[in-house]
Amino acid sequence: MDASQMETVVWHRLDADGAARTLESSPRGLTDAAARERLTQYGSNELVEKRRKPAWRMFLDQFKDFMILVLIAAAVVSGLLGEPADTIAIVVIVLLNAVLGFVQEYRAEKAMAALKKMASPTAAVIRNGRTTSIAAADLVPGDVVMLEAGNVVPADLRLTETVQLRVEEAALTGESVAVEKDVAALEEADLSLGDRRNMAYKGTLVAYGRGRGLVTATGMRTELGKIASLLQGQDEGRTPLQKRLTVFGQKLAWAILAICAVVFVAGLLRGEPPLLMLLTAISLAVAAIPEALPAVVTISLALGARKLVRQQALIRKLPAVETLGSVTYICTDKTGTLTLNRMTVEEAYADGRLQKTDELPAVDGQRAAGGLDLLLTGLALCNDARLDAEGAVVGEPTEAALLELARKKGHLKSELEKTAPRLAEIPFDSDRKRMTTFHRWENDQVISFTKGAVEELLDRCRQMQTADGPVPIDGARIRETAERIAGEGLRTLGLAMRLWQTLPDEGQTAGAETDLVFVGMVGMMDPPRPEAAEAVAMCRSAGIRPVMITGDHPLTAEVIARRVGVIADRDSAVLTGRELARMDQEEFESRVEKVRVYARVAPEQKLRIVEALQDKGHFVAMTGDGVNDAPALKRADIGVAMGITGTDVSKEASHMILLDDNFATIVKAVREGRRIFDNIRKFIKYTMTSNSGEIFTIFMAPFLGLPIPLLPIHILWINLVTDGVPGLALAAEPGEADIMKRPPRHPKESIFANGLGGHIIWVGLLMGSVSILTQAIFIDGCPTHWQTMVFTVLCLSQMGHVLAVRSERTSFFKQGALSNKPLLGAVLLTFILQMATIYVPLLNPIFKTAPLTAGELLVTILLSSVVFVAVEIEKTVKRWRKSR
Repeated sequence: MDASQMETVVWHRLDADGAARTLESSPRGLTDAAARERLTQYGSNELVEKRRKPAWRMFLDQFKDFMILVLIAAAVVSGLLGEPADTIAIVVIVLLNAVLGFVQEYRAEKAMAALKKMASPTAAVIRNGRTTSIAAADLVPGDVVMLEAGNVVPADLRLTETVQLRVEEAALTGESVAVEKDVAALEEADLSLGDRRNMAYKGTLVAYGRGRGLVTATGMRTELGKIASLLQGQDEGRTPLQKRLTVFGQKLAWAILAICAVVFVAGLLRGEPPLLMLLTAISLAVAAIPEALPAVVTISLALGARKLVRQQALIRKLPAVETLGSVTYICTDKTGTLTLNRMTVEEAYADGRLQKTDELPAVDGQRAAGGLDLLLTGLALCNDARLDAEGAVVGEPTEAALLELARKKGHLKSELEKTAPRLAEIPFDSDRKRMTTFHRWENDQVISFTKGAVEELLDRCRQMQTADGPVPIDGARIRETAERIAGEGLRTLGLAMRLWQTLPDEGQTAGAETDLVFVGMVGMMDPPRPEAAEAVAMCRSAGIRPVMITGDHPLTAEVIARRVGVIADRDSAVLTGRELARMDQEEFESRVEKVRVYARVAPEQKLRIVEALQDKGHFVAMTGDGVNDAPALKRADIGVAMGITGTDVSKEASHMILLDDNFATIVKAVREGRRIFDNIRKFIKYTMTSNSGEIFTIFMAPFLGLPIPLLPIHILWINLVTDGVPGLALAAEPGEADIMKRPPRHPKESIFANGLGGHIIWVGLLMGSVSILTQAIFIDGCPTHWQTMVFTVLCLSQMGHVLAVRSERTSFFKQGALSNKPLLGAVLLTFILQMATIYVPLLNPIFKTAPLTAGELLVTILLSSVVFVAVEIEKTVKRWRKSR
């Protein structure tokens, strides 16, 4: 049978003998010759990586961005103009961005290496009728593999023998509890991985028991291999900021070329020297390009990333910080993300009453005769979990939960065993679905406790325990209560007992689980994190829709979703992986925005959900911790992995890691992302308004019969000093008060939306008008000083503007000058440097300036304050409109 035929076989539907016949194998295993032949046919049992991009290619690819190409052109022009300072500044910025981009891409390639680490290095197999240990890479379909507790499953297996075998599949399916395995064939063909109880999958962990199975798939054809293929096939999407800046750069380049051409022609028509107009036009082109923008973006993101580390969020890829501010959907895994990843008993039924566990009374040191006391005693004694030296519960999750409940209510296993030591036991197995232990009891009697599935116990009980002692059993009432508990998404487990005069002989143990007294039952679940509901509510208030995607049971998923607020209305739908598989893409995309919970989903379906939301125009964050989350984490606009419970694979595929595994931390990250984008927008508003002010100043003068008011050196100085340092200081601006009360930005929203483009034009026009007015007033009265005054008015107008644009609506005076000390320092430094160009004799010939009188300086300061006052008035009008 070739590899393609093997993939069409539905292994869980075949019985063990049928699987062996299909694989042409037997309980004696393969011969060495057959194994060698199959190794040649099917290939090695290893995950294969696609050819990696070489490091030099990764580095060069960082220079393909349109904005970077425009900056490189600006650097060349600056060099030709004899402005090495500008050239050096631009080259440093471009190289810094290239290095950061290279590091991020290089680190992203590590996801496959982490996935390969999950593979088992060796495997115990039966070859030629003998058990031997071989390299797991040499396994082939048809091999018989032996499993025992602690083993990593080395390939996909159809189990042929199980002895209390339980496999931890959380990393692959999201199921928080180790899955009990058996060998019985299953009827349904399209079962999810978590429901295929007769299969074991490569990369999962044997938690308990032992077993053996036939290898059905190896290497890239295993379920783990399919995830590897998905992971390698996913290119990371570009961030919203990268998309916006690309469009911005393209539009800006064309606008600059058009304006410079008009300025050059207008100057020639007015009779200006051609060389001067050429230099002016080129200087204007260089000045109009916001070369500090990539630096501002990088610094903003880096500062944000450093702040988030202190808040338990580690940023692996810098653009992810800003992307968080754009997300419209957060697709979160359930297990370990919204929940504690720890089974907990939530309800207990005893003495005919169903109670929440926090309402149960603790023991007062006196042994009570009622069912509740017997229930807690039995849960502690009929239990293989234990306490370690530090007092932590160690054992299988279900048993650990039972022991923890008993301990909290004063029933300490170590104390109980002093008077009721274990004498014998009948271990749990998946056929009986029960476990029984025998203990020394009062009056030299022996008591047996049997725990297991409620239905199985009721068939063996004749009485039930009450506060007044055993009474005839009311099976219908107990079944009704069990169904009610299960209906709340809880997993039920019952306990029964029987008193013996003496310990039954080994031959009688088969009948020891009859004539029982039903003691009670408990309902368990992996509960939500205490802070999850508040975090989900904050997401909703910020206009972000949370969606749960899990491999767990639909009922359990829905219960958790309602408790944390993911499902908050009747229109919210729950969709299973099986239902999703039956939908075509068009039908699914028509429903995707209404679904709030996906249960029993396969890894490729998680990817399909993310892509469907992206196709609808949403920006998607995906949180997760398992191997099954890795492809979707990589494909999402931002992938968020769990730092504590997360696998290395999920971490390497992610953009961000929550160090405390706390879903609430993502809300802090969203806030930080929004603040960063706000500050980048403020920088663009500031720098583009400054540039438009320079353009309008030079553009309008010839049409008003005035000479060009600024020299090329003035334009480049303003560009270097006023755009740079104050603009960078805007990155430190604190977040605005309503930052988490407004909806996310629309993914296709222009960077100039919400009045930004209009602000750039009208404030730039005002800035240019004030400069031209200064020129017109003083050109005749101060023939040697007017150009210095225009130069200073334009420079200081930009300083007033940067102070005013710190907030969209809040007044500068309400914010306070000291709320952004770096910006205040940058403005003062720029003012001092500007004064140096005027009053330091050595700089006068370089900048073609002349010292101003005190009166002239006062006039320039008053004129330059017009822009600050005008923008403050604009904010007052915005506040008034909002209040109405």
